[in-house]
Amino acid sequence: MTGSLALVYPGSARDALPLAPAAVEAQLPYFLFFNQTSIVFESAAEKLPMDPTKIIEALRGTMDPALREAAERQLNEANKAVTFVSTLLQITMSDQLDLPVRQAGVIYLKNTITQYWAEREATSGDVPPFTIPEEDQQFIRDNIIEAIIQSPELIRVQLTTCIHQIIKHDYPVRWPAVADKIGYYLQSDNSAYWLGILLCLYQLVKNYEYKKTEERSPLVAAMQHFLPMMKDRFVQLLSDPSDHSVLIQKQIFKIFYALVQYTLPLELISQQNLTEWMEILKTVVDRDVPPETLQVDEDDRPELPWWKCKKWALHILARLFERYGSPGNVSKEYNEFAEVFLKGYAVSIQQVLLKVLYQYKEKQYVAPRVLQQTLNYINQGVAHAVTWKNLKPHIQGIIQDVVFPLMCYTDADEELWQEDPYEYIRMKFDVFEDFISPTTAAQTLLYTACSKRKEVLQKTMGFCYQILTEPTVDPRKKDGALHMIGSLAEVLLKKKIYKDQMEFMLQNHVFPLFSSELGYMRARACWVLHYFCEVKFKNDQNLQTALELTRRCLIEDKEMPVKVEAAIALQVLISNQEKAKEYIKPFIRPVMQALLHIVRETENDDLTNVIQKMICEYSEEVTPIAVEMTQHLAMTFNQVIQTGPDEEGSDDKAVTAMGILNTIDTLLTVVEDHKEITQQLEGICLQVIGTVLQQHVLEFYEEILSLAHSLTCQQVSLQMWQLLPLVFEVFQQDGFDYYTDMMPLLHNYITVDTDTLLSDTKYLEMIYSMCKKVLTGDAGEDAECHAAKLLEVIILQCKGRGIDQCIPLFVEAALERLTREVKTSELRTMCLQVAIAALYYNPILLLNTLENLHFPNNTEPITTQFVNQWLNDVDCFLGLHDRKMCVLGLCALIELKQRPQIVNQVAGQILPALTLLFGGLKRAYACRAEHENDSDEDEDGEDDDENELGSDEDDIDEDGQEYLEMLAKQAGEDGDEEDWEDDAEETALEGYCTIVDNEDSNIDEYQIFKSVLQTIQNCDPTWYQALTCNLTDEHRKQLQDIGTLADQRRAALESKMIEKHGGYKFNAPVVPASFNFGGSAPGMN
Repeated sequence: MTGSLALVYPGSARDALPLAPAAVEAQLPYFLFFNQTSIVFESAAEKLPMDPTKIIEALRGTMDPALREAAERQLNEANKAVTFVSTLLQITMSDQLDLPVRQAGVIYLKNTITQYWAEREATSGDVPPFTIPEEDQQFIRDNIIEAIIQSPELIRVQLTTCIHQIIKHDYPVRWPAVADKIGYYLQSDNSAYWLGILLCLYQLVKNYEYKKTEERSPLVAAMQHFLPMMKDRFVQLLSDPSDHSVLIQKQIFKIFYALVQYTLPLELISQQNLTEWMEILKTVVDRDVPPETLQVDEDDRPELPWWKCKKWALHILARLFERYGSPGNVSKEYNEFAEVFLKGYAVSIQQVLLKVLYQYKEKQYVAPRVLQQTLNYINQGVAHAVTWKNLKPHIQGIIQDVVFPLMCYTDADEELWQEDPYEYIRMKFDVFEDFISPTTAAQTLLYTACSKRKEVLQKTMGFCYQILTEPTVDPRKKDGALHMIGSLAEVLLKKKIYKDQMEFMLQNHVFPLFSSELGYMRARACWVLHYFCEVKFKNDQNLQTALELTRRCLIEDKEMPVKVEAAIALQVLISNQEKAKEYIKPFIRPVMQALLHIVRETENDDLTNVIQKMICEYSEEVTPIAVEMTQHLAMTFNQVIQTGPDEEGSDDKAVTAMGILNTIDTLLTVVEDHKEITQQLEGICLQVIGTVLQQHVLEFYEEILSLAHSLTCQQVSLQMWQLLPLVFEVFQQDGFDYYTDMMPLLHNYITVDTDTLLSDTKYLEMIYSMCKKVLTGDAGEDAECHAAKLLEVIILQCKGRGIDQCIPLFVEAALERLTREVKTSELRTMCLQVAIAALYYNPILLLNTLENLHFPNNTEPITTQFVNQWLNDVDCFLGLHDRKMCVLGLCALIELKQRPQIVNQVAGQILPALTLLFGGLKRAYACRAEHENDSDEDEDGEDDDENELGSDEDDIDEDGQEYLEMLAKQAGEDGDEEDWEDDAEETALEGYCTIVDNEDSNIDEYQIFKSVLQTIQNCDPTWYQALTCNLTDEHRKQLQDIGTLADQRRAALESKMIEKHGGYKFNAPVVPASFNFGGSAPGMN
């Protein structure tokens, strides 16, 4: 048997890197050989028992719609068998099989490895989840690297996902040999191996890309060997002009970028290898692209390996400069590197990049991403004196010959506008497009240069003014000049010399464009008004003109891109110009109708934000048309969600759909005081909610549950009660992860309409069942906290309402959770609080429940455990509500006539615990009062000439430096001092109010505590003595202060009640018509 490549390499515990080929081959237990006709597995131990033929037929069946269901069922039945996964890899790599079958096999392999490779913990009492058998895992580990090297690209892309997953879970502990094998093939003289092995190395590096420095040591150890190899390979490949060679070069750069993107491993970098890598990067950026590439269609050229290789080289250079190479703007561990990079490399790199910009100026083709990254690097250079000195002579030329053309309306823009204006809108508003757009990079460079360096702004404005005032100028150039001016609006409005001129600029150069025949010029006019929305108009007529022109564009213009820009401009003008709101008020109905129409036509998310802001600005005016608007939005939502999840643009549509739901929610909030309108909106909203829940569109659950919450804040209609079973059904099927989003709605069912909740046992059963499932499942501790909170809310809401039979179930569910691992004090205290609420509800019932509870492996009585845990954790109860419940619970406990033995045993701990709770309550009340009195103050922008830098100055981010140093300092401190502001803040769950928190309920914990303690003192002196015998002088003083505060709160409450009932009543004195001062005084006889 012969073959070109052995595809098996066993795991090993050796650390030596790399192995010699002979050492590798000596350990192979079996081989997978390839030839032109067959693929054969041979094993020293055994042949694979699974019949590949059946699997091949099943894979072929998945491609036939008539056979797909049966084929998938057959695969799902077989996929847990030993050697199934190994057989899939065998099929995937068989040259005898047609490519579609191999593709089906590798996709199934990828899905199986992704789902079943890692071991998962079984939930209590469940069968352990399936994991791929170890012998299969070892087989895959032994063969997958060779499979990646050998496979065609369509197969290889899936296999790289597989190896990513395997490395994620197995490296370095279970699969140290992956590094050995990468080193072996990377060292090989056979260049056919290099691309595949570099893809494997890329997955290794990607696994560590976002990890903290201290977690990256296995990667750094491996890269000590691989980085020099990669450099040597790159130098070797530079002389090879083939596409394959350049593809390998690109892959090396991608590995380098992933290695340094978020953390720079300084231990891998020396002066020598840094110089060598910088030379390699500069060489690739500077080298000419073969002339034959110009024969390729311009739209396809960026995908050529030559341009991709340049793109990644520039990616690395821009990232190194921005994140690690800018002194004064880096964290301290990079200070030395930053100085070395800036002084030793930054200028020579910039020289090469200036050549790229010159080529663009000379109308030579430069790929968009190459241009974008070049501009990003140059932008970084503006801030540093050494690079600025080199850049300064060229900056005006760059602005006029590179930045300006990029900011002008282009032929490509015109083609897209005419052929597909909706795609034009989508592209212009796509934030992801901004990340890769040369135009955005040009805009950023322009802003940086004009705001940071003297004279640049003046010369740039002179250039723009010249274009705007030239009578016969090309309109596209005028568009570019206005684009530049608008991009500088923030700078211009802070400069005394310019800010007063901006109103005249709008009047003379922007307003006339609203009557242009060119749609893109009208759109630009709206865009400029958007960016100058904060200009201080001295002439009210100019403001009115701006609003009127924008309003007409919105309502009357025939071009959709113009209408979109007008919509945004109008909203920001209204939000930023005090007098604008009044002017537009009479037109609010047509304006809103136009906005709704545009949203439906364009499905643009920015416009749903516009509508929301307009609704908030004109809440009164919107109320009469709220029903019409909601109907329109509901229809648009239904239209938007018709897009399938795999269709192009589905992500954008999903964002828009969410925006629509949020807009409906905003409308509900605006009309909440208008009961009849809310009732009409309810029916429309329920249709939307029903559509999402019945079709199981999970991505909108959060928004529709928020809608349902808004519909139940004032009252819960019969229709809304009918929604609860549907919510419960969704929860059971696929809403488990959305429990926290369901919580506000469930809270409303309990607190807003308690009568209906208790009128039918099924409602309470459903809510309890959901809480129980969360507390016993693996939803995570945040969801579990919410579930326990809801149980507490029910208990408190239904005190005295006859739910005694539920209390044991609720308490058991909460306390049973404490028998399993709890990671956070929040969950522990929340579960305890369920029992505390039950104690407040009915102390005897709670104690009986605890006596009857039995948990596995628990010998100590539950009552004893509960009381001890409660007092032990008393300092973990935070915020107002939780502390208040603790006080009320402890009061209920100490006033019991028949007390459990444990309560008598801990008597001396109870009052100190209460003083601690009252101390926290005092801080929490003070914190709440402070927040209620807080008001935001706006600061006027000032002239920022001082932000400009001299030619020999660097832009140092001192605030950022101080912040980083502060973080580092805090990380090194133990934090022994109590930060009382933190524990005074409301807890995350405090927003779920209960009767206890209602000010009208008059449940005052201070007065209750004082009353209980006085009653005990008077009626049970022995118990009082037990409670107080261990108190310190400080505790006694605190108790006295609590008593004083209780009296003050009672007096305040009485005053409030008197005021509520009409205030104090004084009988008017009867004044006699005449006075007799001579007679005796009344009552003095």
